[in-house]
Amino acid sequence: MTGNRPAHTPRKTAPPAGGEAAPEASVLRLLADYLRPHRTPLLLAVLFQIVQTLASLYVPTLNADLIDNGVAAGDTAYVLRHGGIMLAVTVVQLTAAALGVYFGARAAMGLGRDLRADLFAQVQRFSAAEMNRFGAPSLITRTTNDVTQVVTLLVFGLTMFITAPITAVVGLSLALTLDVPMTGVLLGAIPFMALAIYFIVVSMVPASRVMQQRIDSINQVMREHITGIRVIRAFVRDDHEQDRFSDANAELTDAALRVGRVQAFFGATAMVFGNVTSIALVWFGARFIAEGSMQIGDLIAFISYAGLILGSVMMSMGVFMMTPRAKVAAGRIREVLGTEPTITDRADAVRELPGRGELDLEAVTFRYEGAEEAVLRGVDLIARPGQTTAIIGSTGAGKTTLLNLVPRLFDVDGGAVRIDGVDVRDMDRALIAKTVGLVPQRAYLFSGTIASNLRYGNPDADDATLWRALETAQAAEFVRAMPNGLDTVIGQGGTTVSGGQRQRLAIARTLVANPRIYLFDDSFSALDTATDAALRAALATEIADAAQVIVAQRVSTIRDADRIVVLDAGRVVGTGTHEQLLETNPVYAEIVNSQLTLQEAL
Repeated sequence: MTGNRPAHTPRKTAPPAGGEAAPEASVLRLLADYLRPHRTPLLLAVLFQIVQTLASLYVPTLNADLIDNGVAAGDTAYVLRHGGIMLAVTVVQLTAAALGVYFGARAAMGLGRDLRADLFAQVQRFSAAEMNRFGAPSLITRTTNDVTQVVTLLVFGLTMFITAPITAVVGLSLALTLDVPMTGVLLGAIPFMALAIYFIVVSMVPASRVMQQRIDSINQVMREHITGIRVIRAFVRDDHEQDRFSDANAELTDAALRVGRVQAFFGATAMVFGNVTSIALVWFGARFIAEGSMQIGDLIAFISYAGLILGSVMMSMGVFMMTPRAKVAAGRIREVLGTEPTITDRADAVRELPGRGELDLEAVTFRYEGAEEAVLRGVDLIARPGQTTAIIGSTGAGKTTLLNLVPRLFDVDGGAVRIDGVDVRDMDRALIAKTVGLVPQRAYLFSGTIASNLRYGNPDADDATLWRALETAQAAEFVRAMPNGLDTVIGQGGTTVSGGQRQRLAIARTLVANPRIYLFDDSFSALDTATDAALRAALATEIADAAQVIVAQRVSTIRDADRIVVLDAGRVVGTGTHEQLLETNPVYAEIVNSQLTLQEAL
């Protein structure tokens, strides 16, 4: 199953009519879309399940014949001959059942693999807006738990939806050949069990939807607890976090109990109907045998058929119990797959640039989805090769948002962001990534080695390139001091190194990628003054020909910039050098005076 598996081509799954995908989206439609590449194992599974079902239905007839004509007549040869036939049929049944399960599992696991691959590929296409809309915990749940629900339904449903109808139709036909009145007793129980199945489905759909949402919630609490463990320890909020988890856990438990109560009630109800039916069959059969109108073998065969028919109905009920939750899960999966990313590449997107590395923001306006006011309003900014443009402003002024518009993490609502005169919305995103290097405010490192993290933007970089980037980023000294140097393992998120080391490694990673435009989003905040100064001096030499845009809170970091842009409440309120702004811009002067003495400012 894991050998030379066929290549999987991601596919688009349209959401249900009405725009946004509903949680009640058809699980059958999702299965149909994703089972097409697995037709061969699916058809083999169906074929072997049919063989297994027919073989199991043939055994009671052989058994009845053996009892009536062999055991009752004392014919040992007849018993041995028909016993051998029964054994052969049983071997066929077991072999077909095993092969049916095997090929059914292959189809189901292949479907699960393809679903997870498509969900991951779709999330990779999402912009920050879609990520914010769904949330990381929900996307993780949809890729893991929701897919598992759909696959589990397929594994069990593939067996029951094939065997149950065949067992019911053929079993009832064979039962009719044995005794018509007793078949009426059996038929009388089926509508009641079907009614129980209907109420199960109706009751469990809303309960299952709530349960999946509770799983999202508990995943969110767990994720926040794990990633924020240092903050929790620092503020001694262990009890508070335990209470949060307990609340989420209790809500999930309550939702699971509601689902369990529905399953238990209707499952027990169906079992009662089945047992009452069996008792009625034995009672009527005993009377018919006493009257001489029915043989013992026929009664045993009839009870066997009744057991197979009622058993298939009970098993079908189990599948129907899974269906509502899988139906909700399928809707949640299709909601992700059917969401069109707001940021996509045009068919005629620009894939080559002159190579100058000039950045222009013109009258840029941006508003976050659901926000009442725009974060940025009419912002103009330029950055030229060989020059450093700095952005400074109070918290919430829109500095980080402004930088995020350049690599097109968001699209502007008004105005334009241009690189070498080309609007980024007209550029291929791979070209943007090659041209623009962003060192985010929160430096994030992936689990792996230092070398694998540094090569993230340039997989072909050799060790010499990595060390040169580390030297520039003032990180070479502490990397050399590590036990394995470049091969030192870094924990997820970079939690095994300090904040300052993490920032310097993130800067080195961007230097290895060698873009033409560098965006530093408060990337020196965790550095001491001496390291900050040494790093900026090294950058001035190493990337002297590139355009640099630096967002910083410290005036000392940006005072030597060629151009300083002052943001206030989403607007540019001043542009110039440190000396010019200090004399003419009260907002900048206020920031400087809050950090530096008069002598230091001058």
